[in-house]
Amino acid sequence: MKNKKMKTAFKIILSVFAAVAIFIIALLLLVLHKWDDVPQEYETDNPFISELGETTVSAHRSGAGIFPENTMMAFEGCIANDTFNTDIFEFDIHITKDEQLILLHDDTLDRTTNSRKVFGVENARPEDYTYEELRQLNFGEGFVTDDGQTPYKGIEGDAVPENLKASRLQDVLSFLEENGGFRYIIEIKNGDALGRKATDILYEILKEKGLLDKAIVGTFNGEITKYINDTYPDMVRSSGIVEVVIVYLAALLDIELPEEFFSFVALQVPYDTPILDLCTPRFVNYAHKNNVAVQYWTVNDPDIISFLESIGTDSITTDIPDIVYSILNES
Repeated sequence: MKNKKMKTAFKIILSVFAAVAIFIIALLLLVLHKWDDVPQEYETDNPFISELGETTVSAHRSGAGIFPENTMMAFEGCIANDTFNTDIFEFDIHITKDEQLILLHDDTLDRTTNSRKVFGVENARPEDYTYEELRQLNFGEGFVTDDGQTPYKGIEGDAVPENLKASRLQDVLSFLEENGGFRYIIEIKNGDALGRKATDILYEILKEKGLLDKAIVGTFNGEITKYINDTYPDMVRSSGIVEVVIVYLAALLDIELPEEFFSFVALQVPYDTPILDLCTPRFVNYAHKNNVAVQYWTVNDPDIISFLESIGTDSITTDIPDIVYSILNES
């Protein structure tokens, strides 16, 4: 009984010490954040690092706030509009049953398409259907405008326009390259064996089209990140979550990381993380000093857009590329 009480007391004391340590570290981090630098320019050969004051516009899901996301209609709309320019197109890919890569963000087709009506099931997954089967769907079904309109809802069968059908990666890239060429952020959504296969196909497409140096490949799956590192060292990728945290702490504490650590070309980070404040000149400067770009997502607030530009960010990924372009180019 005595030993049990001693163990309990020890655990309580240990918990108190841990809580105090966490408090001190948090306080230290808050103090250090007051030491933020001003944006600096560094010599770089990273094409995704922008010149100071030249923040670029990245269309999230190809401009999901103004067009049906991840559709050819969205790419056409962004390119044809003469009131704004898009520097980078960000989009997501899934592998199909017949090993085609299509543009889709969610793991299922329910939110953006009429798959429940066409296929007669809920939570239909793209890997369970061929590309031609997926071409039956209306990928503009779930699009809602700012004023609540659903202009493409209910379009079915032969009435579905070509630019609202499932889009293959190679077709999208061919279209974009024929219209001047852009830079790309491509996220692999699949994991495990499907994710590895999707990576293989993606690599071959990028290599064939000469776009390996123009496309940043990302994933939230650590296994796929490792697969990219081990199998395709010439594939340009973004950082993983753990790498972001390491860079954050290194920047905050002014610690030099080994050159081999930076096997990625960009830190793609949310602007509103609840614990780590990643939106500081110190964080951006540290990345740039190590030849790494900083790209924030998904930013639609005008005040935050202006703030991120002021700290030297390289690119802002947004649902509303038209508005972001206007803000960034105000004179």
